[in-house]
Amino acid sequence: MDNRERVTTPICDFVRHYAESNPARLHMPGHKGNGILGVEELDITEIDGADSLFHASGIIEESESNASSIFGARTFYSTEGSSLCIRAMVYLARLKGVRRIVATRNAHKTFISACALMNIEVVWLYPRENSLLSCDFDPNELEYALKRGNADCVYITSPDYLGSVADIKTASSICKKYNRLLLVDNAHGAYLKLLPESLHPIDLGADICCDSAHKTLPVLTGGAYLQVSKHNAFFVENAKNALSLFASTSPSYLILQSLDAANAVMESFKASLLGFIPTVEEYKSRLAESGYALIGDELLKLTINTKKYGYFGHVFAKILKEYSIIPEFYDNDHIVFMLSPTDEASLRRLCDLLLSIERRESIDLSPPAIPRGACAVSMHDALYLEGEVIDAKDSLDRVFASFNVACPPAVPCVTLGERIGIDAIKCFEYYGIEKIRVLKDKNI
Repeated sequence: MDNRERVTTPICDFVRHYAESNPARLHMPGHKGNGILGVEELDITEIDGADSLFHASGIIEESESNASSIFGARTFYSTEGSSLCIRAMVYLARLKGVRRIVATRNAHKTFISACALMNIEVVWLYPRENSLLSCDFDPNELEYALKRGNADCVYITSPDYLGSVADIKTASSICKKYNRLLLVDNAHGAYLKLLPESLHPIDLGADICCDSAHKTLPVLTGGAYLQVSKHNAFFVENAKNALSLFASTSPSYLILQSLDAANAVMESFKASLLGFIPTVEEYKSRLAESGYALIGDELLKLTINTKKYGYFGHVFAKILKEYSIIPEFYDNDHIVFMLSPTDEASLRRLCDLLLSIERRESIDLSPPAIPRGACAVSMHDALYLEGEVIDAKDSLDRVFASFNVACPPAVPCVTLGERIGIDAIKCFEYYGIEKIRVLKDKNI
């Protein structure tokens, strides 16, 4: 697409024209265009002319085509976040014949539940550093797994929640060497396409990925993309059906309009982003010079190892909250802030406060080792066998039966079907997990 031309916004235009025509809305939704939020006028459903998200042939098809031109992929919209796209990716892999996936251990619970539902075995690729949230895998271990025939497909979660980016290009090269598919959870990296040199997974060789537009682009919560390489005709052909299997039949037209409108401002957002990069680098340098231990190499995250500054992450978050500064995520070890060129003032405000906080003696307490429990039953079986809730401290040798963990970061300490060992018990205690669900049958 020639970016000198105005990018059309067909969904926004249709809805705005419909609202201005003052129609008798004898259709869903029940607020009929009037309500207490003030946005109801633009909230519609799939009426004549509004197209249909999973059978697009009109304004949605045109809008998705605009997005495809921007991303250099075949782009499909989701109004239910990357979670919907992840389920679709796993289904497409299964449809292609995949029965076993090698995946980085920092995978989101949605990936785990999708594999459990579709009876796909997961071979975990553990990080080189001791963090469940890290995407820093060893490419040699990945190649070894594929060389041994341990997997039909590779799934990588990058960027990770702490702001690190995996070596997708190398992973892609390894996958191509062994003729394996590469799937990427790029939920935190939609903006990577807009960097001076694109780091978007599709450009680095991935077959398919998800982007949460709402995380790093100016899009409403829930707006996401399923991005498919134009070279993978099978995925392109089956993507809409895959999405529709797991999605609501009533997609949010507010979110669709947000995705549509973002296409028209992507060039200006990119310009803002490129101007924002030096500012971020400057503030990160100032914080590092003041004694802060920063983690990760991702532009739009600022992650601090707070214990090296003398604070637990939750204590640090409490201090910041007193000044109405709200982070994305914190735990015992870290605090994570997500940045945006749309709000440079907040970055300045945050850094000014951080530089005023007194440094204390470093806290010498390492997180427990990542649990590597043996698989007692398949994830699929664990999902459907009867379970019970018990105290986490009493769960030694029981079999884990739940993936319902909090988001963020939604990365479970133990996965479905794994036998709980002493490392898992320590992990539960460290992260304040008091109750867990295990299989009721103690003989498994």
